[in-house]
Amino acid sequence: MKKRMLGRSGLEVSAIGLGCMGMSGVYGQAGERTAMVSLIRDAVDEGVTLFDTAEVYGPFINEELVGEALARVRDKVVISTKFGYALETAVGGAWPTQLNSRPDNIKAVADASLKRLRTDRIDLFFQHRVDPAVPIEEVASAVGELVKAGKVLHFGLSEASADTIRRAHAIHPVAAVQSEYSLWSREPEEEIFGVLEELGIGFISYSPLGRGFLAGAVNAETNFGADDFRSYLPRFASAARRQNLALVEALARIARRKDATVAQVALAWLLAKRPWIVPIPGTRKHSRMIENIGAVNVTLTANDLESIDRDHPGRVIGARYGDSDMAMVNG
Repeated sequence: MKKRMLGRSGLEVSAIGLGCMGMSGVYGQAGERTAMVSLIRDAVDEGVTLFDTAEVYGPFINEELVGEALARVRDKVVISTKFGYALETAVGGAWPTQLNSRPDNIKAVADASLKRLRTDRIDLFFQHRVDPAVPIEEVASAVGELVKAGKVLHFGLSEASADTIRRAHAIHPVAAVQSEYSLWSREPEEEIFGVLEELGIGFISYSPLGRGFLAGAVNAETNFGADDFRSYLPRFASAARRQNLALVEALARIARRKDATVAQVALAWLLAKRPWIVPIPGTRKHSRMIENIGAVNVTLTANDLESIDRDHPGRVIGARYGDSDMAMVNG
């Protein structure tokens, strides 16, 4: 497995990480716990060192899963987790409707996460969403105190605006920004990347395969259950999917030339965009995990990249979230 530095943070991770959220549900029924523990450990054996989770996934049970799986190899891996949701606003297992990045809550979440993760430090602690009720300077300062205490090693932001990143970084160094980024979610290119390049901040791409769409796992006839988050996303409405399939078909043409899969080409495109970008595709299947990390061996030429950019200019039918969730991004 190839390695990458997250900007100038000094934090080195595998070029492709593993997003663990879906192992505990979100995209349908959760994976069987023993199988998911084995999957995470198999990823370690394949050279993956970055594993991403959050207190809100489950809630709590995903951190417990990751903690169990990685306890025996803790010093060989990087664990990222997140704070910032008001979990008391989650009703009936639904996603929380409000945010909470008050300093006292940040510190309480850190202590609880450390226990669930079976560790004495969080390698990368992300603010999950920017809380408009709490100045980002207070957030950065609170995380900075956790760093001084040795409970956190690096500070991160998720779905933050360029201005927020600058303000946070001025108080405490931001090691990485995590946002949705893929061939059908290219918004970070507009303003965020320039700031990250300037400040030496790494970038972690979640949903790098468009929640399965860019892996060729979804078509116009795919049915999503009520327990699958995608059933509520405008981009996954049947009519939108039919039009967006042209993106996958264009990738498939390049994949055939490269003797690769569509997912591998989509991930290789991300790796080619910047040397400090690390995608974290998620899966519950061992075969998909092996396929995804194989993207590090797919080389895209300048002509390939030009062709992909021409066929994927960012025009995608449907928003990536519903209105309430979109209101929480780019904070």
